[in-house]
Amino acid sequence: MRLNFETRVDSNVSSVKEGFNEALFKKLAPPFPPVRVKRFDGCSKGDLVSLELNFLLFRQLWVSEITEDSTDENEFYFVDEGIQLPFFLKTWSHKHRIIRQGNGAIIRDEISYTGPFRVLTWLLYPTLWLQFAYRKPIYRKVFKNG
Repeated sequence: MRLNFETRVDSNVSSVKEGFNEALFKKLAPPFPPVRVKRFDGCSKGDLVSLELNFLLFRQLWVSEITEDSTDENEFYFVDEGIQLPFFLKTWSHKHRIIRQGNGAIIRDEISYTGPFRVLTWLLYPTLWLQFAYRKPIYRKVFKNG
């Protein structure tokens, strides 16, 4: 399943790239499930990000590896791929793109995922859509005239 989101921000590509750090990652965490960042190496190839999702009665570990990154004058991107996923995900790939647009940029989230079985893949779509829609005003606020 694929999910794409675009958010226009008033900051340039290099400012947005610089702002993609652990502090932003924590701001983007949804209210539920609460997320604890256990490890955040960064956004470069080989870096790891480890999260603990707290579902109140149980916790799930989510570990992703940055498998690709690139920067030029028009775009910065990195790809995180799940290497240890919560029970409700079988695969996860998320390409984070920051694309120059005039004096600002577009933050584009390109997500590909599957659940352990087809019906769960479809059932996850609205939840994941909401999780990424939640990010849009945060991106706009953080990267306002930066």
